[in-house]
Amino acid sequence: MLDVTHLHGSRRAIGLAHGQRHAAQIRRSIAVYDRLFQDFVGLDWAAAKREAQRFVPAIERGFAAILDELAGIAQGAGLERDDILTLNCRSEISLTQASGGCSAFSLHQHGHQWLAQNWDWRADQLDNVVILRIEGDDAPPLVSVGEAGMVAKIGLNAHGLGVCLNAIRSQTCGDGLPIHFALRKILESDGFASARRIIEEDRVASPAHFLVASADGQAAGFEVQPGPPGVLEPSEGRVTHTNHLYAEAATACVADFPKPDSHVRLRRLDELLDPPPAASVGALFEVLSDHHNAPMAICKHTDPGMPEAERMETLFAVVMTLDERTLHLRHGYPCEAEETLSVSLA
Repeated sequence: MLDVTHLHGSRRAIGLAHGQRHAAQIRRSIAVYDRLFQDFVGLDWAAAKREAQRFVPAIERGFAAILDELAGIAQGAGLERDDILTLNCRSEISLTQASGGCSAFSLHQHGHQWLAQNWDWRADQLDNVVILRIEGDDAPPLVSVGEAGMVAKIGLNAHGLGVCLNAIRSQTCGDGLPIHFALRKILESDGFASARRIIEEDRVASPAHFLVASADGQAAGFEVQPGPPGVLEPSEGRVTHTNHLYAEAATACVADFPKPDSHVRLRRLDELLDPPPAASVGALFEVLSDHHNAPMAICKHTDPGMPEAERMETLFAVVMTLDERTLHLRHGYPCEAEETLSVSLA
């Protein structure tokens, strides 16, 4: 079972503690992405660090304060700031070629707003997953589950705002905040309207899907990209998404290249949620544990028939109860997890 890493104080202090606590995992993450960059885009780590520099101006414009945290993480882990920058720009550097997974949904039922997803990725990142509880001097308390050394991924904040992430494989990459910086800025926003402004005004450098919801029952899927996002409004209280674009505003200007299992998983999510089960933490983890259509199932186990570099599996599953400000986590396959970790900001 993962431990929760508590971080607090200034940006620099948060980063320093993060880097010190997870130095070994951060170095392992860098080794993973060094291999991935070489496999998919022919860049070694030094070349990837040079590539990451082109995103600095957008970060300075849209989220300059986070650069102090990057410097702190690097100092704590005994690395250079640009190592941590590159780790946080891994989507922009590699996911134009590498395939990702993830199945996500929001559900509003009986006055309660839920968010849930599986995060599917390379098995060599399983032990580099961390859960951060961050209380910054200039931002609301938040919880983020992601990879060591990264400023955020999937989580919620004390205002009852939550965000999930689906990777999109595309050759589009332009101006805007890199995905993981945008996710952190959303997690520091004070509500759904503020999160939407970040998506629409700051923009995101490369395509992804952000599923955003708030405790007051607002939810939408945003297929982000350097231009205006595609928006998916709830239908009968829910939004579902996997790893392909389908909002007209996004598909009209961005080409994506999903694996066939993305469509299979989305159809299965829609089947399981129409009508949805009576929502509870256990019931929604059951949805995320579904094996129908394996090896193209929602709960993704390693497929030995795939090339080794492209094998993906579910590394963690989350169910968020936004009105209770609580994130529930199962590390590894949700179908096999013996424990559920719950972290509350209430």
